[in-house]
Amino acid sequence: MEIWFSELHTSNVKLSVRIDKQLFSGESEYQRIDVFESQEFGKFVALDGDIVFSEKDEFIYDEMVTHVPMAVHPNVRNVLIIGGGDGGVAKELLQYPSIESIDVVETDKLFVDVCRDIFPEVAKGLEDKRVRVFYDDGLRYLRNKKEAYDLIINDSTDPFGHTEGLFTKEFYGSCYKALRADGIMVYQHGSPFYDEDEMACRSMHRKVYRSFPISRVYQAHIPTCPSGYWLFGFASKKYHPIYDFKPETWKKLNIETWYYTANLHTGAFMLPKYVEDLLEEEEKE
Repeated sequence: MEIWFSELHTSNVKLSVRIDKQLFSGESEYQRIDVFESQEFGKFVALDGDIVFSEKDEFIYDEMVTHVPMAVHPNVRNVLIIGGGDGGVAKELLQYPSIESIDVVETDKLFVDVCRDIFPEVAKGLEDKRVRVFYDDGLRYLRNKKEAYDLIINDSTDPFGHTEGLFTKEFYGSCYKALRADGIMVYQHGSPFYDEDEMACRSMHRKVYRSFPISRVYQAHIPTCPSGYWLFGFASKKYHPIYDFKPETWKKLNIETWYYTANLHTGAFMLPKYVEDLLEEEEKE
């Protein structure tokens, strides 16, 4: 008998993956957590029925939220990751010798425990002595932080449920205060392709554009994301993601990647016209 996992991308579209077996199923006070094993994507995690990452494509997301800002900011020492309980983003950051500390703020301890148990190659990013894990609400954690970080990466899930506060005007304002004078914030911006997701994209860009002097959006192809097309936001107090990008300096670090390259960095900010139009409409309002 064949067993399939299906995730609704919209009310009219779903992604189905044939699975070999279920490795974990549990429910925390925040969400339902399921882990499956599949031929196509390897092991993957679903939170409340939505795929969060898979062994086959997690490197794309983790590399794009990490190396884009790290290749722009000349001296990142202290980083805050909101979410990131799987350890993937921390793992990428730890390749940089300049990193002194990484604070990971994750709401759900069960999610962290599951990732440590089933995805040790990803979760090893949490085991380094430079990494501290705080089990707290991201917005609440930020409220008493001022000029503490060079880089903030919002690695939370979608803007619904217990993570909804991480996509508000207050959250972005709190990020601004928590960043140093030349700090950068990077965040997942969702997919603009389906009509049901467009408003969330618009809302995020509108809030961040009004909170930071520099705000740009870039893209990546991630197969398990809705429509396979995903956006990220780059917001900064000082550095522009293209004009202040030093590709030769980044190349000399010999950072190991499988998706991100210096050429891709520039190209990722070249967006389709329908996305450009969407963003520009929000900037004018």
